[in-house]
Amino acid sequence: MERAAGDLDTATAALIKTAIPDVMNLVKASRVGARYEHTEFVKGIEPLSRQSQKTSDAIWEGRPKWQNPEVRTRVKSGQPYHVSALDMNAAYLSALKCWLPIGKLVEVDTDRHDPKQSGIYRITPPEWKHPALPNPIGDRKEPGEIWVPDSLVRQLVENHRHGLADLPTIHGAMLSGASEAMLEKLRRALAEVRKEAIATGDQMTVDYIKAMYAKLVSTVGESNANFEIRRPDWMHIIRSKAFTNLWRKALRAHHAGLTVVRVSGTDELHVSGDWRAVFSEGRNLNQVKEKETYTLGGK
Repeated sequence: MERAAGDLDTATAALIKTAIPDVMNLVKASRVGARYEHTEFVKGIEPLSRQSQKTSDAIWEGRPKWQNPEVRTRVKSGQPYHVSALDMNAAYLSALKCWLPIGKLVEVDTDRHDPKQSGIYRITPPEWKHPALPNPIGDRKEPGEIWVPDSLVRQLVENHRHGLADLPTIHGAMLSGASEAMLEKLRRALAEVRKEAIATGDQMTVDYIKAMYAKLVSTVGESNANFEIRRPDWMHIIRSKAFTNLWRKALRAHHAGLTVVRVSGTDELHVSGDWRAVFSEGRNLNQVKEKETYTLGGK
């Protein structure tokens, strides 16, 4: 702020430009004293390799893009729905708490999920029979086998334990020993500073923290903006964890009697009903905020 002569926008822009090296320094600092060293560069794994700069790799993350078909049908018949568009706070920051592979991925001939390891799995998704809820596999139309991140497989296994669907059929995997605490110190530090900044009205710091965790996730895979680490498996696992976190919010809303109208992206949940009886309102990581309200159908 001193260098920017008190100009908030200029100061914020300058901070955001340093977000990538700054967050990578924080990653290194948060790993000091860890019981193990993680592999920083992973190459030559076919499902994680992009054929060109304009194409993506073979991993399906389960990104949701869903609208409730039952609601659409009832709206066409004239039934109104008063909808609240809810925003999940700092979705990628929350998603840093996930099981990340420590070492290089190794091909494993297995038909089961190993909770002590992480990586990518080649699966056939189970059939989804709940039209009032989005398929946790995301907006995928093509049938057959797909490569998916560990975080999505964990959600599918959990759904089976709760009787929502069959287990996914696992055809093989590429795995490494894993830890859920890999980025936990970093996550907690960013979350605490973010919380303090919100409490004091320090929007510059809020924007700076957001740039750090968002750019970490977007560049930790394969990016010319970040040469500190090359872990596309981490990128997919973290993104997929954000999507499964959102899906679980939708499931919670459904079980509480709300109508889930729409689920999209990393943080967008549209519901009809008294959502404040289900979710805590606010800007903390365990809270949600209302972006807008609107009405579907009716006169």
